[in-house]
Amino acid sequence: MQSELADETQRGTEGTKTVMLDQQSVGRLSRMDAIQNQAIAQAAQARREQLKSRIQSALARIEEDEFGYCVECGDEIAPKRLDLDPTTTICVTCAAGS
Repeated sequence: MQSELADETQRGTEGTKTVMLDQQSVGRLSRMDAIQNQAIAQAAQARREQLKSRIQSALARIEEDEFGYCVECGDEIAPKRLDLDPTTTICVTCAAGS
């Protein structure tokens, strides 16, 4: 997951740069499009940074032999839940608020 995330981050960096347009050759809607695309790229970058943090946290839990256990109640997290999202920290019961 970390290597895939690093690849995505590398590809996504270009879209987060400041929008510089020649206003003589680009219309108002094109500028708005470029600004909107930049905002989308920045939001995607923020999501990647959040996922990176969650992956690092999961790796730390593995090192501490706490991976796979709910941080709320201490019960074991279902293996299928971990297969879907290995960065999850809570069991289904706690996620449901029960």
